[in-house]
Amino acid sequence: MSSNSSHNAAHYERSLSTSAVDHTITKQLCNLRRKDQNGNEQEAVDKSEAEQGVNGSVENAENVSCSHRNGHAEDEVNTVEKIEALQVESNGLSTVCEEEKNEKMRGGVLGKPPLPRNKQASGAGKQSWLLRLFESKMFDMSIAISYLFNSKEPGVQTYLGNRLFSFAEEEVDFYLPQLLNMYIHMHDVAEAIHPYIVYRCRHSVEFSLQTAWILSAYSADVLKPNWKNSQGIKLKNMILNEELRPKVEKKPGNLPSPTLPSVLLPQTVTTPVKKTHCRSKSDATDDLALLSTSETKEGIYTKMTHSQTTGNLQKSSTGDLSTGRAFDSGCICVQSSEGIVNDLTGRETVCHCGAPRLKPELEFVNALMNIGTRLQQLPTKELRTSRLIAELAMLNLNLPARVWLPFGRNNQHHIVRIPHTQAIVLNSKEKAPYLLYVEVLEVENVYSSHVPSKRLENKLHVRFTKSEEDLTSVCVRTTGSPHPEFSLYGGSEFDDAECWSQEDDEILQFAVKTRSVDTISQFSVDSTTSADSKEPVYIAAGDIRKRLSDHFTAPKSKFERDPEDPSAAALKEPWEEKVKRIRESSPYGQLPNWKLLSVIIKCGDDLRQELLVYQVLRVLKNVWDQERVPLWIEPYHILVTSNMSGIIQPVDNTVSIHQIKKHSKKSLKEYFIQEFGEVNSEGFLTAQKNFVQSCAGYCLVCYLMQVKDRHNGNILLDSDGHIIHIDFGFILSTSPGKNLGFENSPFKLTHEFAEVMGGLESDMFEYFKILILQGLVASRKHMDKIVPIVEIMQTGSGLPCFGNGMNTIRQLKERFHMNLTEEQLQLYVDQLVESSLNSLTTSLYDKFQYFTNGIL
Repeated sequence: MSSNSSHNAAHYERSLSTSAVDHTITKQLCNLRRKDQNGNEQEAVDKSEAEQGVNGSVENAENVSCSHRNGHAEDEVNTVEKIEALQVESNGLSTVCEEEKNEKMRGGVLGKPPLPRNKQASGAGKQSWLLRLFESKMFDMSIAISYLFNSKEPGVQTYLGNRLFSFAEEEVDFYLPQLLNMYIHMHDVAEAIHPYIVYRCRHSVEFSLQTAWILSAYSADVLKPNWKNSQGIKLKNMILNEELRPKVEKKPGNLPSPTLPSVLLPQTVTTPVKKTHCRSKSDATDDLALLSTSETKEGIYTKMTHSQTTGNLQKSSTGDLSTGRAFDSGCICVQSSEGIVNDLTGRETVCHCGAPRLKPELEFVNALMNIGTRLQQLPTKELRTSRLIAELAMLNLNLPARVWLPFGRNNQHHIVRIPHTQAIVLNSKEKAPYLLYVEVLEVENVYSSHVPSKRLENKLHVRFTKSEEDLTSVCVRTTGSPHPEFSLYGGSEFDDAECWSQEDDEILQFAVKTRSVDTISQFSVDSTTSADSKEPVYIAAGDIRKRLSDHFTAPKSKFERDPEDPSAAALKEPWEEKVKRIRESSPYGQLPNWKLLSVIIKCGDDLRQELLVYQVLRVLKNVWDQERVPLWIEPYHILVTSNMSGIIQPVDNTVSIHQIKKHSKKSLKEYFIQEFGEVNSEGFLTAQKNFVQSCAGYCLVCYLMQVKDRHNGNILLDSDGHIIHIDFGFILSTSPGKNLGFENSPFKLTHEFAEVMGGLESDMFEYFKILILQGLVASRKHMDKIVPIVEIMQTGSGLPCFGNGMNTIRQLKERFHMNLTEEQLQLYVDQLVESSLNSLTTSLYDKFQYFTNGIL
């Protein structure tokens, strides 16, 4: 491994310096010719002078290449430092000395016979134009990815690999699946981007996790590993084995130098450093309390080495949910006095104890995946739901912990609790995907911020949910108060009577909010009381009429709970109400940085195609925003953890059209009227416009990516009237039913959709067709940003969507219709809409789904 790494580093510097030399020689020759044209005396450039020019250019090769590599003068020094650091850090890569580089470049550049002048000029011109492109303002990550994939020149690949440092990390992370797929299947590209991948892995835990998961997923297609395609597996093992850690500078004086005499060493204190004992984060107390307790006394410390302390904890608890410390890394740096002071002052604490950085998060994600795997073995949805609640209750014993939901830049939080009774199993016969809600506390730094201590369940909520029974026999009295203790803090500094008077008020408010009452009767009581009393009237007659009118016209925002489909009622509940309800019952709800998130866990499904469509949706959304086309789509985050598992970030306030028709017993237009008001009302017109813009956007996506399996269970409707397509398991060259190609319409457009738009002759339906035309025109202008995303993922891939081989990419390019004018494209769009609207296979497929799966 070390020899290969050294060879890679040498090849990296040779190619980089050679390209810089060629550019310098070309520049010098142009200057010489310019002097000849001005009439100055100039002797012919012989071989010896050319050698001197090369030697002179070699001295500045590194500076020239660095300036080319950055494209901006102000970034030159930073990038040079990063590259030099990488040459030493990544797997022991060694730099090639200047003399060896000079000899090799003399042999490579001057040892070959000179090319004819016309070929030299054409080659220099081509290189100059390419360099101008790479240094221009229009050069972005999409162009870099395309040239990395298509270029076979080692110098160009190395240059682009170095230019990755100049892009924002968010831009590079978006194309991470493409980069890592090339890393796995293209050995020359792997050499070029290896320094960047190693650098990011050393400095980012999130990037390391994403890289390891993607490498694990896409390396599954490598059936026969060899020296050309095994680099992905090796890099994954290096990451998971914690070999790519940031180098921590050791403080002077801690270790004696083997070369300096003891007289020259700095004076250090010889007192042994005290080691704090490893405690569970759930047993830890508040920061200030920790500083003031007697635990800082020397007598409680267990004298163990770092490896013993963390090693014993790893072996005994990490990954074992029954211990309550399954997600504890055993790091003592954050829990030390220095770490607590840094947390209070807002500074980052660097780990010096060698505790694993990735293992807690890996164990948390694996625990969620294992629950999904065990749920698949149960036959009925009721058994799955009860088992899910029990499994999540066990998982809750290990929270709070330094773990998070790994969704890109939105991971600055600590998970403190999972409301296990709110989790639901989604509709699926073979698999068992489930939706759960996660309570988190937002923090400044997820790796060094203090993890809160574990709190008991909210006793206020427990008292009311037990039908206001006398709970004095349940609670233990530790004071002389006649009331039971419900204090979350358990301290004697709180006045018992004051606490209970406040809790009584909260209980009353909670009961008023949650108890089912007759609203109209309550209004009558209020108005009668205010009329009979001599006090001023607080509720005017006009307000009463308005409240009564709103009560009758208000949409029914909830579905009745269905044992066969428990997810419908949970998904229909407005997100704001769900957050408020869970926060009131949470022991962490009163904290200001509390937040509720939701995720879908899927096991047994390959989400790599979902990730590919997510990337295309993101690019299309940016293109349409850039071209000011009012199309609406909602890309939702996909996290691939393996080739058969992953995590999906759901879209809030959405239910499927199947659930709408099943629970409301109405057509889609009737449901719109129920939810948003009459046809001519402002609410209905706004929702109708949202429906048209989103329907046009997803119709275009389904046409370009050939999305199939478009039944009403895979089409959602949100609270604003937008539709959202989900489940992209059949795209491009694959379709349901063993790829029979039954759905042959360009996209799903039913007469029910057209009815919501106002009919086939309405202005909104014409607006719908205009939007598709505008979106297609804008998309084909940026085809070069869309096609490479799909084309790169075809390399070495075993995904079923690439079953037609190269025809898949060719057909994708043809669907952009670059050869048609806008007038011809308009006629073609009309044909697409007409054929989709009158498609027989669309209606037959909906009927097939109804008879086989009960989907309306």
